[in-house]
Amino acid sequence: MEEEIQTESQYRLAGPGRPLVVWEIDEYPRQTRSRRWYVVMAVAGVSLIVYSIATANFLFAVIILMAGIITLISDFKHPDRIPVAVTSTGLVVGETYYDFRSVRDFALVYEPPEVKLLYVTFRQLWQPMLAIPLEDVDPNVVRKELLPFCLENLDRTSETLTEVLRRVYKL
Repeated sequence: MEEEIQTESQYRLAGPGRPLVVWEIDEYPRQTRSRRWYVVMAVAGVSLIVYSIATANFLFAVIILMAGIITLISDFKHPDRIPVAVTSTGLVVGETYYDFRSVRDFALVYEPPEVKLLYVTFRQLWQPMLAIPLEDVDPNVVRKELLPFCLENLDRTSETLTEVLRRVYKL
């Protein structure tokens, strides 16, 4: 009985199509930052704000200030959990549904424990590539379920520069 309820809730979360693989991810990556990181970033932020005021670039000062405030707020708030599902008709991330017809290819970058990502590239040039953490899901299961519906990009074997910078500098 309990298994039936879980399956029904997975169907509701998955949206269109029959869910093949379902897992949950954090809304945004949670970083554990040291006191040293905060001191270095505060010095860099204050230096950039002083520079922007000295060069009369007030918009840059506002942007730096906003980035600092957003970083502090995200540190005190725990990210929500978002359901991810590979279905028989597309990919569902939270409330957003991506039809397989709009997906150009996918790539799995799996270098545990730091890097466990599913990259999804879309046919539309203006739509950015989607990086989905795999968490504890077996990448072979995800690959097996995606292969009948879209191509696998075997050339992408490492994470993007953006992801590396985010992970290394804890942004």
